[in-house]
Amino acid sequence: MNRRLFLERRTYRRNRLQDAARLAPVLGAFLFFGPVFILTSDTGVGGGTAGWLVYFLGVWFGLVILSAALSYAIGRVFPGEDGAWPPSDGSEGD
Repeated sequence: MNRRLFLERRTYRRNRLQDAARLAPVLGAFLFFGPVFILTSDTGVGGGTAGWLVYFLGVWFGLVILSAALSYAIGRVFPGEDGAWPPSDGSEGD
């Protein structure tokens, strides 16, 4: 069985960026809902409504920055692909 042990750098980077883009919503869900389950009013920790609002807006802003960075990085790995659908070369993508 002839199996390649290493991928080309570009292919490896593209795969890792796609993996990161797929895991970003999972990270966001964990950051949004994790503290809700951990820090309840029973423990007396949480900072009140203002603290939660600052936390959620910070997480939201962080996810926006992460998404922009991933989008920029993926755009650099796939130069020349504008993401338009259907493709302009006439192929249907089947």
